[in-house]
Amino acid sequence: MVTAASLGRAALELLFPSRCLGCGRSGTFLCDPCAQRLTPALPPRCARCWEPRSLAGECLSCQLRPPAFDALRTAFVYDGLARDLVQTLKYRGQTALAERMGRLLAQAACRSGLHADVAVPVPLSGLRKRTRGYNQAEALARTLGRALALPVEPKALVRLRHTAPQARGAGAEARRANVAGAFRAGADAVAGRSVLLVDDVATTGATLSACASALKEAGAASVWALTFARED
Repeated sequence: MVTAASLGRAALELLFPSRCLGCGRSGTFLCDPCAQRLTPALPPRCARCWEPRSLAGECLSCQLRPPAFDALRTAFVYDGLARDLVQTLKYRGQTALAERMGRLLAQAACRSGLHADVAVPVPLSGLRKRTRGYNQAEALARTLGRALALPVEPKALVRLRHTAPQARGAGAEARRANVAGAFRAGADAVAGRSVLLVDDVATTGATLSACASALKEAGAASVWALTFARED
């Protein structure tokens, strides 16, 4: 369906042709040399939540209170150019960025050895999607799905209520409480299947865990979370 927001984005792309966010080169939002400058989120990290740590295995937080997802993997550290890419996609209507970012995400999935039956994007609330006009996680998931020949089920997971943005400085309990019970999954799309849960950035992991909990309640066999970037 053509919306005012989508028409506005198309007009902007005509008026202001794409330029690399890293170096300003015309013709692309991210040129190959600048893509090589992105900071990969490499080990050593927690095997579960992918937070940096000096030792192998799971961090103490995951040992004491494991998140609902089986593991989180992410392509890049959320700093510099990676932050610019995420924020431009999320807040500035440049949905064309999702094609390049989604391919990089697919490469990260392959490097991490993630295998799934279906990709499911983290949903926005109805209010936020109406305001923004699109869901950046869904845009990334669709490109990733094409690259990996993986079906994408954007309606498999719904957000039941609007939640405040997760605050990095908030306590763990507050972050979990903010998104507790905020999601519901459909059994028809995920029951018995391994799910790849896709989002643009992981801040605390609380939202991904709440989504994974809903997916498993609907019968998902496993849930692997994958994001373009992660705050360290």
